[in-house]
Amino acid sequence: MSKIIMGIKLQERMKSATKVQELLSKYGCDISTRIGLHVASPESCSPHGLIVLEFIDDADDTVKEFENELAKIEDLVVQKMVF
Repeated sequence: MSKIIMGIKLQERMKSATKVQELLSKYGCDISTRIGLHVASPESCSPHGLIVLEFIDDADDTVKEFENELAKIEDLVVQKMVF
């Protein structure tokens, strides 16, 4: 049984957020926890974003599909931990 935690850094949040959101919705049933972070100030929103995902147990194949689809989106950095 494996537990997968994934981090997705959006380098250009305003350009890639919509595409990433579509994938998050598509794979939503396999994601048990989702945390989205970005730095905002009164003057502007940060151009960067960070999403942390925890997948349901034993979602290895689904996570591979998700990663392959993320790889098609520019300006993302994806890292994962498998326990």
